[in-house]
Amino acid sequence: MTALQTVCLLAVAVAGTATVLTRDPLRQAVASGSLGLALSVLFLAFGAPDVALSQIVVAGVAVPVMVLLALAKIRTVDRAAARDDAEEQ
Repeated sequence: MTALQTVCLLAVAVAGTATVLTRDPLRQAVASGSLGLALSVLFLAFGAPDVALSQIVVAGVAVPVMVLLALAKIRTVDRAAARDDAEEQ
């Protein structure tokens, strides 16, 4: 195992731990994206560039964007519900 592979493994371990320990959903989506990018670099270091490219697209971009869009939609619905409750009182 090379030094680059060891550094990549440590980066994945740190990013994974940060993702798990983060409680705020917005920060967790960002941490998940960084984990996906760290994994893609790990795959590249182990000689799997095709898997690394797929990892960048899916875990580094698509999943965090979908999570952020879902959080934005939930917050919009919550604000509308709070506004409706305030108007009724």
